[in-house]
Amino acid sequence: MPVKLEDRPIEQVKEEVIDVLIHNFSHGIISSEAFERRLDAVIETTQHQVMMDQIKDLDAAPNDDIKKQKEAQFSVNYAQQSTDDSETMLNILGETDRSGIWTVPRHIKVFTFLGNSTIDFTNARFCGPNVTIKVYSLMGSDKIYIPENINVVSKAFCILGSTRNKAPSIASNQAPTITVEGVVILSELSIKIKTTMKESFVAFANKMKAMLDGDYNSAKR
Repeated sequence: MPVKLEDRPIEQVKEEVIDVLIHNFSHGIISSEAFERRLDAVIETTQHQVMMDQIKDLDAAPNDDIKKQKEAQFSVNYAQQSTDDSETMLNILGETDRSGIWTVPRHIKVFTFLGNSTIDFTNARFCGPNVTIKVYSLMGSDKIYIPENINVVSKAFCILGSTRNKAPSIASNQAPTITVEGVVILSELSIKIKTTMKESFVAFANKMKAMLDGDYNSAKR
């Protein structure tokens, strides 16, 4: 006997619905405007039926290749080999930038004095489930970018400065957790999402559509 829709895990239903939307958009069944409108509705709602309503008129058979590529792109990247257990970033009247594809150590220390630092975890590879960042900032600016599939906890202590955590912890309990600690004096520490999940889904769907269009055009030749 099938499980009632409202009793199913909502994240599982959301993932399945998004798979169907990507499948139908990439195959030219719905327009980009319809895809984004329905995607917005799925992301914003917490009701199972509202999600299912977005695909009730669509082909509910996502391509296995698309599902595999989506899983590979949106899953957390774990490094095959470990890196140094800790890393120190020193910014005195200067700037450091840690971004791109890089392997994350378990402990990161950031010392900023009249300088700037940027740590971007968007394409980072993790060695373990827990990462601690300790920030010691005086009259500086420190930015931390967190993808939505990573949990983040902010415990930094602020004196005559500002700490802004705009990265909601919506990832699963199995996702890595980044804990930000330290002292911020006359400085600004910002923690935010660089690319939203909607932007990531739209970019992925456009890539799949371009691939399928390319395959179709090649077959016609």
